[in-house]
Amino acid sequence: MQLPADATLQKVAELAAALPAALQGGSGEFTVDASGLTDYDTATIALLMQARRAAQTAGRGFSVTGAPAQLQQLAALYGVEELLALKPA
Repeated sequence: MQLPADATLQKVAELAAALPAALQGGSGEFTVDASGLTDYDTATIALLMQARRAAQTAGRGFSVTGAPAQLQQLAALYGVEELLALKPA
């Protein structure tokens, strides 16, 4: 799943609604590509946690690739950096 440049509070509901379709029919690790993110906030962290839970429910692994350094810092602030398996850009 590729995140758009803007994954802030105003966009997260739309992105969350796309999660079931993104997970459907796949197998193996579910990867979220965050390399295009330029605008993000705590709602982005919540979206990633929701994606992780959905992947686990589907019996799949989860990771985030291309995570901007500031997104990694935000995840660390909330203590979820290991849960989100953030991989730097």
